Amino acid sequence: MDPIVDEVTGAIARVDVEALRAAYREQNEFVYVERWLPPALVERLVADVDRVRPAIHRNYIPRHKKGGSVGYYTLVEQAPAIVALYRAPAFLDFLARVTGARLGLCPATDPHSCALYFYTEPGDHIGFHYDTSYYRSARYTVLVGLVERSSSRLECVLHRGVPGRTPVAVSLRTDPGTFILFNGDKLWHAITPLGEGEERVSLTMEFVTDPRMTPLKRFVSNMKDSIGYFGFRSVFGGRPARPAALPR
Repeated sequence: MDPIVDEVTGAIARVDVEALRAAYREQNEFVYVERWLPPALVERLVADVDRVRPAIHRNYIPRHKKGGSVGYYTLVEQAPAIVALYRAPAFLDFLARVTGARLGLCPATDPHSCALYFYTEPGDHIGFHYDTSYYRSARYTVLVGLVERSSSRLECVLHRGVPGRTPVAVSLRTDPGTFILFNGDKLWHAITPLGEGEERVSLTMEFVTDPRMTPLKRFVSNMKDSIGYFGFRSVFGGRPARPAALPR
């Protein structure tokens, strides 16, 4: 069996999927599992992190975000373990069971569909936001902690804007292997500023129920990704390629 598939399948077998689904629904389409992915898989993913470090694109938007990013086009070429996890059928089936939605991958032309986020300089952060979907359907985010040597926290507000529910503030570490799943249009969240001499790296993967997007919204999405994440050259000049072979 493929090592990534084997490790993911084993991780899924060790969790109560129905309990996760119940928690996901109760928390307005949000669930968190600390250190869920096995160390062997995390080690493979972190090796990909180190491989793509030269490709980090630094970005700064005053009063909103500061940090580094590596988008899907680069990951497809240089991060085989990450791409294998994103595309693993067992992983996709697991997410569909938890969310109760018929999930699929984002189109290969979406540079945001699978990306790494690097917080490596003092003050790196991102302000409160939703992972707004420009697709004709909701967009679901999976966040996986890979490197956590920081005082930064993932700050979330559950039930924000939900009639009859009191908002609940949650502050989370994203230790290696930690798994977080949420509906991007429903979770108000931020990353607090990085301290001196600290580092934080996380992987995000996006899934949709309808991969269609209007040309106007695709342009808006690409402009947002160019300015806020990956740079114009990567977004408009990059081309998705076939995944590299897994290192043995």
